[in-house]
Amino acid sequence: MSYWSEKVSIRNLCVPRFMGAPLDGITDSPFRTLIREFSTEELLYTEMRHAATVAHDNGRLKTLCFSNTEQPINFQLAANQLTFIERACEKIIAHGVASIDLNAGCPAKNVVKSGSGSALMADLPRFKTIVTTIRNCIPNHPFTVKIRAGFKTINALEVAQMLQDCGVDAIAIHPRLQTQRSEGRPNYVLAGEIKKILSIPVFISGDIIDWPTAKSVYEQTGVDGFLIGRAIWSRPWKLRELREHSLGNPFTITQSDMLTYALKHLDMMLNYYGPDGLLRFRRHLPFYLRELPRASELRNSLITNRSEQEVKQQLQNILPKLS
Repeated sequence: MSYWSEKVSIRNLCVPRFMGAPLDGITDSPFRTLIREFSTEELLYTEMRHAATVAHDNGRLKTLCFSNTEQPINFQLAANQLTFIERACEKIIAHGVASIDLNAGCPAKNVVKSGSGSALMADLPRFKTIVTTIRNCIPNHPFTVKIRAGFKTINALEVAQMLQDCGVDAIAIHPRLQTQRSEGRPNYVLAGEIKKILSIPVFISGDIIDWPTAKSVYEQTGVDGFLIGRAIWSRPWKLRELREHSLGNPFTITQSDMLTYALKHLDMMLNYYGPDGLLRFRRHLPFYLRELPRASELRNSLITNRSEQEVKQQLQNILPKLS
């Protein structure tokens, strides 16, 4: 059996090598449900949520709103202290997720300022304490951690070894510094070095946009799996596309298909969020439209429109032309 047809094991969880990375405001419940129409087995990360938010959520924030259809789910947690971790883990596990992930890679200023995300990589004693606490709270569940190359300086090798020693079941690395955000070339050499020193699975995140890219990155690093982030934005079929192409199978999506799924996605957002659904869907619209004729003109017209019915009608009017 080839590498690409094999699954990867995260403790007692076996999943395909391509996974849906966390994107704030994007990989919510409606989008994960849409992904499942194409990919039924792939691990899907939730949007990052702080432990305090999870611990205090009484259902209003929809932090823990997901259906069995969306499983297997890796719930991504952020933490900067120990206070809310135990309660948050209890609530997450009670909702039946497949695994829990700690985000130690987010470069966003507000997250870093709070001491969460990639800021943890600059404070290893605190980072280790948080990791150990989560591990003790979920001794029988898969536990993963997402990191960067480092905060201001590269220390991912040291961090990766520490995480394995603390009992983490797999790590994912975005091989850029916090200061780089998503700019510059990912440090694939570093990712390969981490893979060599660890016995647990190592996943890579960052700039994996298609099958040739994934194949090239694997050949450079030997990693065990791939977190697909920006490439999955408004592309619910992307994991299926990557898996099929990696197995040598054809897979295509027509412009008509894209628009059909855009309409379906809009309906799902409206059902899930109510009146806020259209506003949230606007983040997806440009990506659904970018390959269509006169995409810029369509985007400007649709994004400024505040009528759900008019947006739907405009999209529906385009479909016959594409067919």
